[in-house]
Amino acid sequence: MWPPQPRCLAAWDSTRIMGQDVKADEFFPCRLGCGACCVCISISSPLPGHPNGKPGGVRCANLTDDNLCAIFGRPERPAVCDGFKAERLFCGDSNEEAMRILSELEASVGR
Repeated sequence: MWPPQPRCLAAWDSTRIMGQDVKADEFFPCRLGCGACCVCISISSPLPGHPNGKPGGVRCANLTDDNLCAIFGRPERPAVCDGFKAERLFCGDSNEEAMRILSELEASVGR
């Protein structure tokens, strides 16, 4: 897509997560079957199964039993989901770490 669009949350150069300074310079592929972003992050726009959006901490209705997005690549998938890019800053080194980091970030924006 041109011009390049800013990535969700990743616009920061660095931040503190779980008491550690973290640089937003390391990108890597999404861990299939993780689903942390589909649980932790709130979505304000309507999407299938969530006509009024999805609160943070609520499992997305479109997340399959194996933690894959059932509407991936479809037009009804919200732009915020499509714009979220996996990277170590937000996803850590494991699915469990991703859940902790994204839950902490979600809680911090709700304060």
